[in-house]
Amino acid sequence: MQKHEVRVYRSEENLAREDQLAYQIARVAADPVEVSPDVADMIVNRIIDNASVAVASLNRAPIVAARAQALTHAPSSGGPGAHVFGIGERVSPEWAAWANGVAVRELDYHDTFLAADYSHPGDNIPPILAAAQHTGAAGHDLVRAIATGYEIQVNLVKAICLHKHKIDHVAHLGPSAAAGLGTLLGLDVETIFQAVGQGLHTTTATRQSRKGEISTWKAHAPAFAGKMAIEAVDRAMRGQTSPVPIYEGEDGVIAWMLDGPDARYEVPLPEPGEAKRAILDTYTKEHSAEYQAQAWIDLARRLHHEHPEATDPANVASILIRTSHHTHYVIGSGANDPQKYSPTASRETLDHSIPYIFAVALQDGAWHHVDSYAPERAGRPDTVALWHKVTTEEDPEWTRRYHSLDIAEKAFGGSVEITLTDGTVLREAIAVADAHPLGARPFAREQYIAKFRTLAEGVVAEAEIERFLAAVQDVERLGAGELGRLNLVAADGVIDPAAGPKGLF
Repeated sequence: MQKHEVRVYRSEENLAREDQLAYQIARVAADPVEVSPDVADMIVNRIIDNASVAVASLNRAPIVAARAQALTHAPSSGGPGAHVFGIGERVSPEWAAWANGVAVRELDYHDTFLAADYSHPGDNIPPILAAAQHTGAAGHDLVRAIATGYEIQVNLVKAICLHKHKIDHVAHLGPSAAAGLGTLLGLDVETIFQAVGQGLHTTTATRQSRKGEISTWKAHAPAFAGKMAIEAVDRAMRGQTSPVPIYEGEDGVIAWMLDGPDARYEVPLPEPGEAKRAILDTYTKEHSAEYQAQAWIDLARRLHHEHPEATDPANVASILIRTSHHTHYVIGSGANDPQKYSPTASRETLDHSIPYIFAVALQDGAWHHVDSYAPERAGRPDTVALWHKVTTEEDPEWTRRYHSLDIAEKAFGGSVEITLTDGTVLREAIAVADAHPLGARPFAREQYIAKFRTLAEGVVAEAEIERFLAAVQDVERLGAGELGRLNLVAADGVIDPAAGPKGLF
């Protein structure tokens, strides 16, 4: 890997194009390097993972609305269109990316990478797959493109913090998806450069979408970034240009939205000819909740069986979770969001509330993507009482481990201290989730498939499940025009396409 140094330049300094971060990203995307077998294997896992969480959300309101919007946009003249997940119809690719991106993101249940910033790199897959279906690409092309999307997003997340400046993390997704699309289409460096710049420029938004009463836009934000990436690539292919330099300009993103005119970053990027392996640094979720809650659900499940007395609020004086800065301030009491303690809060808010999540997992000894968020579950009096005894605080050591570049010590957990009313203090700690590569039960192909079968049960017919699994595990051998086989169609009667809400289109 090479470190690309990034800082702000005055206009009169005339930063050469080839020295700009967007250009270096484009160079990586245009590099014809092949994908290694272990990376290709993980890409298959993540396509399965995306399908799992998308199929589980097909009748949730944001997906129904996004699907209804997409269905009003017939395929353009440039290709046959792309499939809307769950149904057989094809639509214009940017709208397929929109509908499918919302479906993947809605349950907060797919893969993650956390470093200087947050990300769900699987969000790259819907726009890249939509464009691949529309253009008649082959499976080999798709795999190379997804590898690029992951590579760029992960490396941006390693180097550039957005959330500190209250910028939503999808600002790293617009450029990464545009880069992946450039790889897919075999575009030249200059065209990808312009698309990456537009991808960033059009997807930089505030973090209010993940603050306070979290709305349905949380699911739409990455889908919007994917849709914008497709449109940016289309414009760039037509010769249209973007703001330059988009990152380093004196009125650019870094100078005014991030660390300011004195900022300096080092973004790791592969050398020419170096394989793109960043997907192997990422990890998926066993539970439908914000990633920083994964380990806490696993610890709470264990405590449920080892200390059942701690599940009764009458026995508990307090529960103190010591954890990383990010966990404390984003999903913990450090966020200072009263909504995180409200039994009438939205699902989107509850899946970003570690006090709620820990209390429910402790009481139930389990976690379910629907039942654990049900209004009646959130409103149960004994749960509310226990939940309100949970607070978090930052522990510098857990913050250090969160940011460690050593995979052997990088951690997303912390320690918990449960003080019972009789004076007993229960102390436990957990570093990583059970499903993490270093966890108690790491996810491999078997677990990805099991997750898919569990979430598809009752939604997709068994024959369709088997067909999809056979196709996706053979993705590198799918020929040109065969990527429609990666769509999944719900069983008869599961989706009513005519039931979507009416809007402007």
